[in-house]
Amino acid sequence: MRFFLYVLMFTISTACASGEPSVELGGKSFVVEIADSSEEQALGLMFRDSMSPDQGMLFIFPHEAPRSFWMKNTRISLDIMYFDEDLILVSISADTQPCRVRRCPSYPSIAPAKYVLELNAGTAAELGVGLGDKLILTLE
Repeated sequence: MRFFLYVLMFTISTACASGEPSVELGGKSFVVEIADSSEEQALGLMFRDSMSPDQGMLFIFPHEAPRSFWMKNTRISLDIMYFDEDLILVSISADTQPCRVRRCPSYPSIAPAKYVLELNAGTAAELGVGLGDKLILTLE
């Protein structure tokens, strides 16, 4: 078990040091996959069985607009957080469950958003994140 923890810590520190994209929210840093093409955005986190607690997916759109996500073919529960062009949290769908029916509901933002961050369900509550909080983005 101890060996596994060392490997995990090394992997995380190497990822952060290698300049992978990351975000900071509520005082915690997350390595993020960037979804900025329509193909990547359509696929999102579909068909994945798990995601590390220190990882997420950041969707980057060309401009602010009302956004709506759904959980079709998504196997893990997520917090879906919508941020405006100033990286301010304007809407959240917390603890969003996988869709197991033919017609999946959508989860729209309550305000226009340019960025959408998906993290494991419960992360926003754990961090005490709420509307008006700022996302720090590092794309290098």
